[in-house]
Amino acid sequence: MSSETTLAAAQFRLQEWAAQIRNCQNRPDGMSVVDWCACNGLTKANYYYRLRRVRKACLEKIAQDPDVQQIVPVESRLLEPVENRSGDPGAGLDIRIKGCSIHVTEETSLQLLTAVLEVVQGAE
Repeated sequence: MSSETTLAAAQFRLQEWAAQIRNCQNRPDGMSVVDWCACNGLTKANYYYRLRRVRKACLEKIAQDPDVQQIVPVESRLLEPVENRSGDPGAGLDIRIKGCSIHVTEETSLQLLTAVLEVVQGAE
């Protein structure tokens, strides 16, 4: 129970520090970090310590989240651009990979592209 309480307190503290950092970054033009810290009862060293801790927590969260960005390695020789059939250059991109063709737009899910590339690579 003590570890759960400690974890909850640390998360709450990081959220408070993140809010302070956002406030400092949105300070009025011409106000320095030192001036902002003086107005908010912090030392400059304490502000930068909190900034480092919040950044570290964010980077750890990103590293734990596997769905942030998935990269599927594909040899460049397998990708062959094809003209867009609709004639609208903003409508997307047709990609042909080893005889298979897929039309990709902004709405195309990363999971679909990953699955297609895995199937094509598996067919080698």
